[in-house]
Amino acid sequence: QVQLVESGGGLVQAGGSLRLSCVASGGTFTTYAMGWFRRAPGKEREFVAAIGRSTSSIYYKESVKGRFTISRDNAKNTVYLQMNSLKPEDTAVYYCAAQASGFYYLPERYANGVWGQGTQVTVSS
Repeated sequence: QVQLVESGGGLVQAGGSLRLSCVASGGTFTTYAMGWFRRAPGKEREFVAAIGRSTSSIYYKESVKGRFTISRDNAKNTVYLQMNSLKPEDTAVYYCAAQASGFYYLPERYANGVWGQGTQVTVSS
């Protein structure tokens, strides 16, 4: 079973950028669709972005379109989330998740998948 480790979180001012990375190990990375989720304090988990096994299949939450970019490097077993023009409301713990059951754009498909430990992103105003 694949294991996931996120990195790249931190504290940034509004308008700044961060790039999150999620490295997979112990499985065949190319068989997994990958998603990024986030959970802010006191809020429900949100499905932020996802990328299918094919790098041409991408989903974004409406509020991050044009600011966030998801990508994957299958040679490095890594999925990225480039976050630009960050806003205080982007503050959350960000998690990457992997699932092999298809329909990369459906958040419920990741529920029984593999999750990383999360990385904190804090955007100050």
